Amino acid sequence: MISKLRAAAAEESGFTLVELLIVIAILGVLAGVVVFSVAGIQDNSQTSACKAEASTVKSAEEAYYVRNKAYGTAGNLTTAPNKLLGSSPTLVTISLGGTPVGSTYSLAFVAPCTGTP
Repeated sequence: MISKLRAAAAEESGFTLVELLIVIAILGVLAGVVVFSVAGIQDNSQTSACKAEASTVKSAEEAYYVRNKAYGTAGNLTTAPNKLLGSSPTLVTISLGGTPVGSTYSLAFVAPCTGTP
């Protein structure tokens, strides 16, 4: 019985150093791919947040115009009695213009957003 166990143990072999190095190299390549993929996801989420806030501010401006026959500042949109926004926008700025003032508005992105809203 003991001789059979010794014979079985002698026939077993483990991984060679080359096989282990190949596995480690493959895992390194996969880890590198994942790191660069995650960085791209973060950029996409920032762009989406900027676009979403611009869209929300545009909707609030139009609702304010219906009530007051003029467009409002960020302060007008966030205070009572209007309270169309929960807080002042942080990713876009609102500029009023036109004659009379408040008959038009424009939005501009603030860093880290880029492009036009």
